[in-house]
Amino acid sequence: MNDKALNILLVEDDQVDVMNVRRAFDKNRIANPLFVAGDGAEGLAMLRSGQVPRDRRIVLLDLNMPRMTGIEFLRELRADAALQHTPVVVLTTSNDERDKIEAYNLNVAGYLLKPITFVNFIELMAALNTYWTLVELP
Repeated sequence: MNDKALNILLVEDDQVDVMNVRRAFDKNRIANPLFVAGDGAEGLAMLRSGQVPRDRRIVLLDLNMPRMTGIEFLRELRADAALQHTPVVVLTTSNDERDKIEAYNLNVAGYLLKPITFVNFIELMAALNTYWTLVELP
């Protein structure tokens, strides 16, 4: 495997959004491994179990999910000594200022609103891929 590959955990409950991320990765020829969790609790379990490789990983996180919300996921992640430094980018429909402030207070690397059109979704994933390529992650 490419030692520059980035292991991406998408924590998202909406299957249409999961499909859009996969399709946008395909359109942009993003070859990074993509792991999917249906909610925050599943995402934490995947990270803790090593199902998502520990090296060079990042989380794409929705906020509005059942069972465990994205903010609850972030609180748990930041309280876990083994996971607290995991980079997280919020990808959500929530434009609520309180959600943004809470997410940034929990040290997210970015807060992105989900685009309405698929063309814009493709562009957003391309921009994220460029960012991931430029940023040095351990």
